[in-house]
Amino acid sequence: MTPFLPAVSFALVQAPAPAFRADLDTGRYLKALSEAEQRLRKDSNDALAWAAKSQALSSLLRFGEARAAADRAVALRPGMADALLARGLARAGEAIRERNLSSLRGALGAMDDLRAATEADPSLESAWMSLGLAYEMLPGLLGGSTRKALQCADHLRAVSPARGDLLQALILEEEDRWREAEPCFARALGRAPQDPEIAGQWLDALDRRPAKKALGEAGKNARLLAEASRLLPGLRGRARGLTAVSDAYLHAGQPESAWKVLQDHLPQADAPSLVRLQLGKVAASSGLHLTEGLAALDQVLREPLEGGSSGYPGAWWRKAQILKALGRKDEARRAAGEALKLDPKHRGAREVLERLDQS
Repeated sequence: MTPFLPAVSFALVQAPAPAFRADLDTGRYLKALSEAEQRLRKDSNDALAWAAKSQALSSLLRFGEARAAADRAVALRPGMADALLARGLARAGEAIRERNLSSLRGALGAMDDLRAATEADPSLESAWMSLGLAYEMLPGLLGGSTRKALQCADHLRAVSPARGDLLQALILEEEDRWREAEPCFARALGRAPQDPEIAGQWLDALDRRPAKKALGEAGKNARLLAEASRLLPGLRGRARGLTAVSDAYLHAGQPESAWKVLQDHLPQADAPSLVRLQLGKVAASSGLHLTEGLAALDQVLREPLEGGSSGYPGAWWRKAQILKALGRKDEARRAAGEALKLDPKHRGAREVLERLDQS
């Protein structure tokens, strides 16, 4: 079950408390985690620090630890919106990881927390974003509703016009209403052209089924290339924006451009580990620059990784793919095994092992 994945991955860039907002809003999760832990060493009953720690851990895909920190925050301040949001995101992450019947309870619990967070603090942007996407993604029997999702977009627009437009766009796209979604994306970009999350969601949407259906494969690729080039100047120092642009080039059939944009901007990136992880992805996906991609992944695995949608399991998986392509089968098996230690249900790592067994 993965209905909360877009909600979790997007909402994690928002802050759970004013004291941590700047770092979390710009994706400096490791810094936020360090500062939260420093505060907790001084006062173990600091509920805001527990909530911040939880959200930072969720962004690092450490959902079990995030849930424990969120539970502590809720126990200390049961009605605090930031604590409820943190627990909702941690529950959603756990549900995604479990991918079995027990994940249903986690998904429903996450929904309850997200609703409670919006009631406790109607200005909490990430709670509206997460709740709106959850309403849209869940089936009706579990409380899903496009009408309620769009209402969340209206509430969010009153707090953040750009994010409200983005949420509406994502909901309409999910409903396969591309022609209505596209102008919503355009409004969001017009209001916040340098926001790497909005740019990334737009580029990602251009590569999904509704856009392909409306534009055709060739038209989709042309738009991806044009938009990647247009948005790049405003995203040069933002690692999340750079990875989105790189993905656009990669998915439009230009892997060399996908590689070059990362290499050119790595020295200025605010989260170099994410750029190096993307270099590994481009190498593994395209078969180009395998040795350089492997070196980038090795560095990622030696150092703290600043969030990302795949985390350390993804880094090990990409390393396994590259090692397999280089003919280093035993090392590839070990790398895939490391990915599975971190995420026993990692599909990509399992596929690498299956292909190695068949070769």
